[in-house]
Amino acid sequence: MPNSGKPMTFKITGLDCAEEVAILKREVGPLVGGAERLAFDVLNARMIVSSEGIAASSIIETVKKTGMSAMLEEPNGMAEPAQATSWWQANGRLALTIASGVFTAAAFMIHAWIAGSWAGAIGSEGMGLSEAVPLLVRGLYAIAIVAGVYFVLPKALFAVRRLRPDMNLLMVIAVCGAVLIGEWFESATVSFLFALSLTLESWSVGRARRAIEKLLDLAPSIVRLVTPDGSIVEVPAAGVAIGSRFQLRPGERIPLDGDVIAGLSDVNQAPITGESVAVTKEPGSVVYAGTVNGAGSLEILSTKAASDTTLANIIRLVGEAQTKRAPSEQWVDRFAYYYTPAVMLLSLFVLVIPTVFLRQPFEVWLYQALVLLVIACPCALVVSTPVSVVAALAAAARQGVLVKGGLHLETAAALKAIALDKTGTLTKGRPAVVGLVALNGHTETELLERAMALESHSDHPLAQAILEYGKAKGVQPLAAEQFSIIPGKGATGTWNGKLYWLGSHRFLEERKQETPEVHDQLEELSRTGKTVVVIGNESHVCGYFALADAVRPESKAVIDRLRSTGVEHVVMLTGDNRGTAEAVGAATGIFEIEAELLPAGKVVAIERLVERYKFVAMIGDGINDAPALSRSSLGIAMAAAGSDTAMEAADIALMSDDLAKVPWLIEHSRRMVGIIRANIFLSLSVKALFVLLTVLGHSSLWAAIAADMGMSLLVIFNALRLLR
Repeated sequence: MPNSGKPMTFKITGLDCAEEVAILKREVGPLVGGAERLAFDVLNARMIVSSEGIAASSIIETVKKTGMSAMLEEPNGMAEPAQATSWWQANGRLALTIASGVFTAAAFMIHAWIAGSWAGAIGSEGMGLSEAVPLLVRGLYAIAIVAGVYFVLPKALFAVRRLRPDMNLLMVIAVCGAVLIGEWFESATVSFLFALSLTLESWSVGRARRAIEKLLDLAPSIVRLVTPDGSIVEVPAAGVAIGSRFQLRPGERIPLDGDVIAGLSDVNQAPITGESVAVTKEPGSVVYAGTVNGAGSLEILSTKAASDTTLANIIRLVGEAQTKRAPSEQWVDRFAYYYTPAVMLLSLFVLVIPTVFLRQPFEVWLYQALVLLVIACPCALVVSTPVSVVAALAAAARQGVLVKGGLHLETAAALKAIALDKTGTLTKGRPAVVGLVALNGHTETELLERAMALESHSDHPLAQAILEYGKAKGVQPLAAEQFSIIPGKGATGTWNGKLYWLGSHRFLEERKQETPEVHDQLEELSRTGKTVVVIGNESHVCGYFALADAVRPESKAVIDRLRSTGVEHVVMLTGDNRGTAEAVGAATGIFEIEAELLPAGKVVAIERLVERYKFVAMIGDGINDAPALSRSSLGIAMAAAGSDTAMEAADIALMSDDLAKVPWLIEHSRRMVGIIRANIFLSLSVKALFVLLTVLGHSSLWAAIAADMGMSLLVIFNALRLLR
């Protein structure tokens, strides 16, 4: 049935990375009127088609030809029940990968048992050449090969039909060539390892998808709506119209974006803006879905639908950012585009020209063509990169740096610019007392005793910071009596029979106890990004505390070392206010600062950097950093205190939150890249030599296999140096 004009959403099985996006744009684009009519959400494996007059069945059939499959989703985002994901769709790839590995291992052990030794199974001239492979062993290897290439073969056939060779076709050719000359073990091993890599890629994307589903849970699904007659009804958030009024109780998460029209409260906006301390909200203030209300009640006027909130846009941005990753690092695919047809054509020439035009024996030159296929099989070439990567990943893991793949580790070597979030990245992510001023004859100990007596009743981050500071100073106060919270302002209580109050600069102004000198001091602290907590009694101000998100001790040294490694540009991206950001920048040596950014603003800043420098890293820890982490060339998350979503969106996680690991990572990555390049050069040089010998008719199958195995061992030992 033709499309009525509304966008159609398809669930795509097999959509895991930018390679599949490029294939779908190339094949489906012409059908729907251009690739610009297609949008992709890789994290959720969806393709959105904005085109009129195109039948969904035609799109599904076109996708099927690429080796992937598609099913149309209902407008609510759910697939029809008859098309629900089956066990095979969910677990088939993993099951076949395991089967391929099990049957490969079983076949090799049975062959060794029959031959009487491992060497007998391997053979002096290569697997299957000096020792015949028993029929039973061949059958087991065949099962392993079929299981390994099951999901790859459709894409390889698609590449043949479209004359666009890729890594899938290269792998299938290597497998078939190995079987043709009796290299059953090699064929099965290549099938298993390639299937394993694709399974791990699919699994990592699946983890990211589940993280996004967790992110959706941040916004409550139920809204306490205020009706025109003043009554309260609970309705689904998805059904709340823009301009509706809803009520928010203390401690609740905010379900929708909106403007406060009544009430006063502190709201923790860290999930969205990354601000380190709660922000006071009063009539006229803006609030965001997914943030957490403090001790006061609020009445809010909704300004966005549930599908268009800032939180919903974060989720969308993460998905879109994944599709914007250019596959420029996929060097093997680009190499295979030329290498595969060249080798096939050369093998054909080696077979045809001597036998047809020079009347040479067919068997002799068929043998030489097979030799060429064997030496062309990119074993050493393909092994050189993964072994280097595995060794480098293992060394990184020992340093507390979790890298989600060799691609990301390789990208670190090319970094030219690094953007860092402030809260939780350059700073510790929690407020700490950085100054204490006692006034009107009070001592610092007296000030701490009174403040801690009041704050002992509160679990607010500022209260906890004051309590920690006092305990470090050895102060052990008694709890205040008749304690009372004043929402959005502060608290009062009785200590030693006398009433004391504690709160913000605004609370001090409302009490009309402020002197011009104190006012100037507090304003100066605010300009430098510090939060002030004032304490006083009924007659005067006793003093005040200055609090700030403490800068990590290693931050400045790390920034200096990054510049020494060749990073040309370092910038801070933060949702916090400019005064706070500039204070942290001055302490860490970062001179370019972009402050008061929402997640979309961070993405825009990253895109500008990518356009200018190409290879850009983003370092962050919060949900609000996830879109920027995904959009950057390399996303690095602070894992110890970071959000799950940031962890999943990032390519690398610093398990100990040690920023000093970033410059180490860059240097480590460059060592790995150097070894990979050396291995590739050696592999291609040997292959070129044997190709020349084969064309001249001076090579042998034994020599080809020996050279291939020898180079494989050489590149492996070279790569293992990265473990040091």
